[in-house]
Amino acid sequence: MSAAVKAICAASALLIATATTALAASEADYKAAYAAAEAANKEAGLLRNQWTTTAATLSAAKKAGEAGDFDTAVAQAKEAEALAKASIFQATSEKERWKDMEVR
Repeated sequence: MSAAVKAICAASALLIATATTALAASEADYKAAYAAAEAANKEAGLLRNQWTTTAATLSAAKKAGEAGDFDTAVAQAKEAEALAKASIFQATSEKERWKDMEVR
């Protein structure tokens, strides 16, 4: 067997082993991810820059969590947190940037 074939076989075995040992998300994982997303969304609200997509994604996470689909719930909650953090970044970066938009 050539070195390239051995490397491909080893990489394939590693990928398969990683995929099969991945643990499913638990209710605790969901609750932690959801709490982090809610906190970020609350911070965005204090900056008066909550995005509607964040609220929709939080709602989807809650619905999946209530249905017991914790993998989907965690993924949705993490996406909602990322959206909320993006809205926070937008609010803070544009707080002073509007001055750079001078009409000449």
